[in-house]
Amino acid sequence: MPATPRPLAAAPAHILPDVLRPGLALVFCGTAAGKRSAAEQAYYAHPGNMFWRALHACGLTPRLLRPAEYPQLPDYGVGLTDVAKLHSGNDDELPRGAFDAPALHTKIERYAPALLAFTSKAAARAALGRAADYGPQPERIGATRLFVLPSPSGQARGHWDLAPWLALADVVRRSRGA
Repeated sequence: MPATPRPLAAAPAHILPDVLRPGLALVFCGTAAGKRSAAEQAYYAHPGNMFWRALHACGLTPRLLRPAEYPQLPDYGVGLTDVAKLHSGNDDELPRGAFDAPALHTKIERYAPALLAFTSKAAARAALGRAADYGPQPERIGATRLFVLPSPSGQARGHWDLAPWLALADVVRRSRGA
């Protein structure tokens, strides 16, 4: 009797879907969805997170968006992803192998946004394999320029500074020719 073929295992589901498409001016990359974001199925959902306020304050969105409106970001030339797509929680709670830098690099090479901005030094370190200061980075992923921002998380409030976010928005505007 021939062996019955085993069904292929389904790929694990991402905590939050990527918001990526070709032609984006900017993609933000965090470490992983926080607990609140995972529960609400929306990026940067904790009320103490400064992400949505920073986007608006920098002029990257014409109005303050709610976390649940994250699928609208490509309309403004902006995308979202995380280095750890299969886990959620604070950085210090993530398992050792949670970060998948090769998958991130593959996505960025495929969609080729003009800029990739890491929303924390931890996200940049996970993706680049080295410590990074705020601001533009010397390397690229494919043709995509890299930038590191202070974390908008409420837990990182002591390191919060809007200035690098404003500098990033200036780079985006210049790259768009505005």
